[in-house]
Amino acid sequence: MIKVKIIGAGGYGGVGITELLMGHPRAKIACLVDVTDVGVPISKLYPHLTGFCDLPIIGADDPKAKEPVDVVFMATPDGVGMKLAPAELKAGVKVIDYSGDFRFNSTESYAEYATRIGRDPKHASPELLPPAVYGLTELHRKELGATTRIVGNPGCFAVSCILGLAPAVKQRLIRFNSIICDCKTGVSGAGKKPSAGFHYPARYDHMNAYKLAGHQHVCEIERELGLLAGTALKIAFTAQVVPVCRGIMSSLYGELADGISADDVASAYREFYRGQTFVRLFDRDSGIGSAHVRGTNYCNLIVDVDARTNKLRIISHIDNLMKGQAGSALQNMNLLFGFPETDGLNQPGKYP
Repeated sequence: MIKVKIIGAGGYGGVGITELLMGHPRAKIACLVDVTDVGVPISKLYPHLTGFCDLPIIGADDPKAKEPVDVVFMATPDGVGMKLAPAELKAGVKVIDYSGDFRFNSTESYAEYATRIGRDPKHASPELLPPAVYGLTELHRKELGATTRIVGNPGCFAVSCILGLAPAVKQRLIRFNSIICDCKTGVSGAGKKPSAGFHYPARYDHMNAYKLAGHQHVCEIERELGLLAGTALKIAFTAQVVPVCRGIMSSLYGELADGISADDVASAYREFYRGQTFVRLFDRDSGIGSAHVRGTNYCNLIVDVDARTNKLRIISHIDNLMKGQAGSALQNMNLLFGFPETDGLNQPGKYP
């Protein structure tokens, strides 16, 4: 049984991994750390956890926060993990960071990302970037093992787009200069303490596009797809907020390469995701939607070809708080410790 510390336990990312660990057969939460609500039981903040996890939130200077653990989840904003990770690694702890602090392997690529979100492009722990592994397990499973010490958990939009487009790019099914990602997310993607524009009166019966000048997850998407393509590529990406609590639907498009048929596309996707538990493929008549991944670690892909316009069309559904955050984090933890990848994760959602 491994011991787990959660930093940033009071936010959506923190409570999400707490929920999942309650059902994990090989991991136990040792402590919950945050800068707010210190001394408050997590079950008082989130009453649904009553009787499942009643641990109090403690401050970072509490002696219990210094006790040995095996892995720490940093459910923290950008800029926090890069400062805390060195001490955790020195103590022999594996680090899984939710932010963009460790999603990139060079100071140059990190600086591009940081500039997009208005942060200092200088990384506080640049020596940790080269060994960090990008935690999208379906693409980097071989790199996530016992010797891996630090994981940069992927962004939610990035997960939905990369998984939706990876087979098409890898097998060169589409023209790389034609990729469009049209993405819609629920309000929970803004976190527990969003700006006024994300409060209920502002969001009810309202939808809008945002960050049209450049969304930070584009850096991840272009980097990962570029690695698969063997060449740099650029995408047209639009992020939109819709008035639902959780879920991402990404409509992904690309012009088919010469000689590529619908059968070629279907075959390529089946082969690429063969044996991948958490990616499920559906055809255009399936009728699936965001409710069918809610509360799960699954990515549901509708794989389609619009023969009239010669376009590939992929509809990608994930739960932004699960496959887009805590679910991916737990999937990464399982691989780091040699546990079955599905531990704590292989369950259907709740319907309706």
